[in-house]
Order: sequence, then structure tokens, then C-alpha cells
Amino acid sequence: MKRSVYNHVRAKASLAIAARTTATNGTAVDRMLSGASGANEWHQSVMLLVHTGTITDGTHVITLEVSDDNSSWAAAAAGDVQGTLPTIAATDDDKLYEVGYTGTKRYLRAVTTPSGVTSGGVYGAVILLGFPNTLPISRT
Repeated sequence: MKRSVYNHVRAKASLAIAARTTATNGTAVDRMLSGASGANEWHQSVMLLVHTGTITDGTHVITLEVSDDNSSWAAAAAGDVQGTLPTIAATDDDKLYEVGYTGTKRYLRAVTTPSGVTSGGVYGAVILLGFPNTLPISRT
């Protein structure tokens, strides 16, 4: 098998790209996925990507929430976050933010909390899952 990002990383949408003016919890992403062989793939590495379009006004605080059970959510512990979770403002058009997560929680989601908005801004968030315990990863 050829060593490539395609064979080692999955991208899962958490916040769909949209014009945002209100607080939104992203879709949960499970680090344990069914693999091509039918075995479970535990992804050891996680990165949150936030991509902005046009930000018209306000501030948009992005947080990463984690859960053991996909029911009780809490902000990721500061010691488990690599980089800085973004606070997006009107000067942040067309930016890409990368934030790592080194913790062990199974479920993750991006959360946005806008304030001072009228028309808001366009952005979305994807969670990358990498270094699964089985290869090749499944594309389902």
C-alpha cells in the first residue's frame, strides 16, 4: 500500500459551510469508525480545520467540544489542544485555522458562538481523523 495522506486520514464535516449569526453545535464526529475489513478503526490523531469565507461583522468564537458518550459535552481541556482555537472577526476573510487535539475522548464537535452580529460570516469546520489502528482506511 502506498504511503499517502489519502490512506491515513479521513475528513468529517462538523460545521457545514454556512452564513452564521447564531450559536451552533456542530455534528459529532466519532473517532471509532468501521474499517474496510469490518474491524473498528480507532483514529489516534485529530485536527480541527476552520475555513472562513466572507466575515461581515461580529466575532465568532470557535471551540472544540469532546465527549465519551456523544451525550455529555465539555470543552476540550487546554492541555489537549495544540495551537489556538480561533476567534474570527471581520478582518478574517479567507483564512484557514488548524488546531490539534491530543486527548482521548471518542467524540468531537466544533461549536461556534457569535456575538455582535447583524449579517455574520460564512465559515465551516472539518475534523480530520488520522493514524488509524488499521489500514487502509475505509472511505464509507
